[in-house]
Amino acid sequence: MADDPTRPVAPRFRYFDLIVGVFVTALITSNLVSAKVAQIGPFKLGCGIFVFPISYIFGDVLTEVYGYARSRRVIWIGFACGVLTSIVFVVADLMPPAPDWPHQAAFHTILGQLPRVVAASLVAYVVGEFFNSFVLAKMKLLTRGRHLWMRTIGSTVVGQGVDSAVFYPLAFYGIWSTANVVDVAWHNYLIKVAVETLFTPLTYVVVNYLKRVEHEDVFDTDTDFNPLKVSSG
Repeated sequence: MADDPTRPVAPRFRYFDLIVGVFVTALITSNLVSAKVAQIGPFKLGCGIFVFPISYIFGDVLTEVYGYARSRRVIWIGFACGVLTSIVFVVADLMPPAPDWPHQAAFHTILGQLPRVVAASLVAYVVGEFFNSFVLAKMKLLTRGRHLWMRTIGSTVVGQGVDSAVFYPLAFYGIWSTANVVDVAWHNYLIKVAVETLFTPLTYVVVNYLKRVEHEDVFDTDTDFNPLKVSSG
């Protein structure tokens, strides 16, 4: 069938797929390591703290450059990948181990709780990312595209606050002590916001570069902000 010359041509982006890949990888990897609690100085940290901020930084980049609608689609792609990951580990954990394979208990200890962690992460991720993306997009309109630092940090303060308040109780209440849940949630929240703040200069570099090479800088003036809409249109 010949191409219809009247049909709008979807823009071709050089780096959009790469950003989506890194974004989803950061999400999945953070789930894998979140079961371990580390302590650095006085801070108790879920090890996902070192990975998950990447997804928020790339989430900011997605919304700032490509707009809320495309970011919303990527958020749901991440959700679907998280569900698939959870299913794979549930099946693997339930499969009977070979008699000469002695690591089933260790496998179950680390990955057997993954479905709960992933479920909590997915709920927190969806709510937190949409808060993050919505706040950033609205602040971009209010600031007329100026003061990128204000909207990346401001959206993170909101999005990460919601994420931490949802994720840690859902994932670890009854497994960790209540005091441990509160400590880890609070410390992780502070560090995530600090990481976003420290990475602001890098965010500026990435955003400015992408806007230049992609010839894209979306202002969500007429965007439908319904988070349940999957299409990027």
